[in-house]
Amino acid sequence: MNREIPLEKLRNIGIVAHIDAGKTTTTERILYYTGRIHRIGEVDEGTAAMDWMEQEQERGITITAASTACFWKDYQINIIDTPGHVDFTVEVERSLKVLDGCVVVFCGVGGVEPQSETVWRQADRYRVARLAYVNKLDRTGSDFLGVVKQMKEKLGAKPLILQLPLGREDNFQGIIDLLEEKALIYDIDPEGLGYRTQEIPEDFKTMASEYRERLVERLAELDEPLMYKFIHSEEISLLDLREAIRRVTLKNKAVPVVCGASLRNKGIQPLLDAICAYLPSPLDRKLITGKNPFTHELIEREVDSEEALSALCFKVMVDPYIGKLSYFRIYSGKLTTGMYVYNANKRIKERIQKLVRMHANKQEIITEASAGDIVACVGLKETVTGETICTEEYPILLESIHFPEPVISMAIEPMSKADQERLSLALHKMEEEDPTFKVRYNSETNQTLIWGMGELHLEIILERIAREFNVETRSGKPQVAYKETIRKKVMAEGKFIQQTGGKGQYGKVVIEVEPGEKNSGIVFENRITRGVIPKEFIPAVEEGIRETAQTGVLANFPVIDIKVTLIDGAYHEVDSSEFSFRMAGSLALREALKKGEPVLMEPIMDIEVITPEEYLGDVLGDLNSRRAQIVSLGQRGNVKTIRGFVPLAEMFGYVTRIRSLTQGRGSYMMEPSFYQEVPREILDKVLSGIF
Repeated sequence: MNREIPLEKLRNIGIVAHIDAGKTTTTERILYYTGRIHRIGEVDEGTAAMDWMEQEQERGITITAASTACFWKDYQINIIDTPGHVDFTVEVERSLKVLDGCVVVFCGVGGVEPQSETVWRQADRYRVARLAYVNKLDRTGSDFLGVVKQMKEKLGAKPLILQLPLGREDNFQGIIDLLEEKALIYDIDPEGLGYRTQEIPEDFKTMASEYRERLVERLAELDEPLMYKFIHSEEISLLDLREAIRRVTLKNKAVPVVCGASLRNKGIQPLLDAICAYLPSPLDRKLITGKNPFTHELIEREVDSEEALSALCFKVMVDPYIGKLSYFRIYSGKLTTGMYVYNANKRIKERIQKLVRMHANKQEIITEASAGDIVACVGLKETVTGETICTEEYPILLESIHFPEPVISMAIEPMSKADQERLSLALHKMEEEDPTFKVRYNSETNQTLIWGMGELHLEIILERIAREFNVETRSGKPQVAYKETIRKKVMAEGKFIQQTGGKGQYGKVVIEVEPGEKNSGIVFENRITRGVIPKEFIPAVEEGIRETAQTGVLANFPVIDIKVTLIDGAYHEVDSSEFSFRMAGSLALREALKKGEPVLMEPIMDIEVITPEEYLGDVLGDLNSRRAQIVSLGQRGNVKTIRGFVPLAEMFGYVTRIRSLTQGRGSYMMEPSFYQEVPREILDKVLSGIF
């Protein structure tokens, strides 16, 4: 696997989708056809190579993003198979940050589902080029063109249909390649290793011809070189079309759409061809930009192994045998075993003890990796997710990764006092691995609280603590992760003065605090002039403010969405210190929060409920009783869909309720959307429930 592949022949891709669209099944087929595995694993049987965790095999879902490398023709494809469940959306977020392209898998029956929209928005954020694969076209109710229509309407995508299904549902035999104008029939090998190519059957010729014309016209609209040939009636070759598709895909102007049925081994080879033909190589990025960690000047580096090193840590895993594994995407330069690297975030040096290429949870030791590679290494004790490693002589700080805030919490304690230390160690390791999992100790109640993205997220954490660390725990009921903010702009002063003989403490700050923009967190701005507070004490003021913002004044919940501006202060030549200014900043914010009309904020979830039509009234009535705001009603096949927003506090135990209302035929999907002020009539109930 250490074979030399030129960068233009390398593809770093992710496979992303809504839960149950067939991501892992598709990945297993890709690994089988590329010779990476010698037996096709099945998700339903718990034998999928990429779902290696026990919990993944038992539940038939992907929990952690697994990476592997395989070869197709003369290309190397590094693949990350990501979870579809919204509780593990962080795995998709961090994977998309370091990938060049992704395959978005859509279910031919379910179409564009809520989590499909989430991953699409995440790909938009990181400007990742996409290829769409419509799967499960052998299933009853599948509708390829219906899914393409939903891509336009729900995602605002510009789909380029490159293939049409040959038949549908039970009659799905293969695919029609619109570029080659051929039919690929999968009837010569049950494992799909071979297929035969033939003329397009008469029944499909008119349709295929019409869609090919549309494809050429659409491409001409989007691509100037092709537009020129089209207008001047010049001959447009197959190569012209392929190059135009690649250009518009790389610019995110359009999304090529291919199709298949992964479970029936149909359509995977043409999907692999499309990945190699249309998705970007690391070279298509051309330049990587970052900042100098000391001067904050913008730095540009070429994606080249001869450049200075720059790599981003996008995942940390604690391996029971070898310790901490750090996953990296190398953007420029080289990594070698034994070399010292510089962590630009923490400004420390660390040594790489071992370099490995991963295949799910199996490791292949390598001695060197260079620009474009995705590898893991052992030996970095301090480096965590989102941090940059580089060389000390040429430091660079790459943009970090955006992680959503946890929305649910739970109290946890070990069954026996003897296990307290082991539980603390387990929680610390999991916090290192997962940026959306937080551990906090509440000194008022003497409780350890764990915070996560949903009930399933925390359930998996508890299972892992029991299995991997052999610690039995007791846990409380899941609680909503409320937040606090303020309604009005205020000014506050903080003084920390202790001058009673010997070296004292002196720090005084004046701050202005106002409501910030939605999802802005805590924004700190320094407007100190004329050296009223020495420069070296400003970071201590910010530190004190950020520490204090962890516990608000209403009910000790973290404070969000405020802007804090440092406008004045005073210091003492001898007695001032970082500690005194940290305390002054803390006291000032506490005072400002009290004066600023504090309010409690609750997480609001984006929800989609799917129900047979006969139960629609009951389901809507139940949602209204949960303070839901219904946004739209839709039809998907023979079921109704309800989209809306609902407070998380009202949704505990909803899975049981929806089943009983619909005789087990309804389902739902929800994800965190935004925080909103708790209505006054609910506030007193919430506060009395907390204390």
